[in-house]
Amino acid sequence: MAIKESQVTNKVTVGWREWATLPELGIEAIKMKVDTGARTSALHAYQVKTFERDGAEWVRFCIHPIQDQDTVRECEAPVLDRRVVTDSGGHKEERPVIRTEIVLGGRHWPIEITLTDRENMKFRMLLGRTAMDQITVDPTASFLLGGTKEQP
Repeated sequence: MAIKESQVTNKVTVGWREWATLPELGIEAIKMKVDTGARTSALHAYQVKTFERDGAEWVRFCIHPIQDQDTVRECEAPVLDRRVVTDSGGHKEERPVIRTEIVLGGRHWPIEITLTDRENMKFRMLLGRTAMDQITVDPTASFLLGGTKEQP
């Protein structure tokens, strides 16, 4: 019997789209695209406002984690950095970067994620290459960790 790479490296195998949890942001389920073409992860955010707390820059933002207009989460996190990101259309945008925990396939690890308006995109979140050290991607599969297109 052949041993899959994920068994050797102890990584979880995911499809090109999966459901994830971002517990530190109070997001129980968010459909994400696992995008090996993107360097940095991105999270849909609107009403993004920065503020100061205990001498550090923080950000407050809202998100529709499930692609509807009814479910809203208001989140807060310290700003880790600001980065100029070039999107797939070649447009450059400075975005706040936060660090938060992702839960995927029973594992959890911290990732860096930029905040941007993804309202018109099919996925509220992209998981970029810098956040993929715990996973192996099967680009022919979807929702290997459970859930459907409609629900986790």
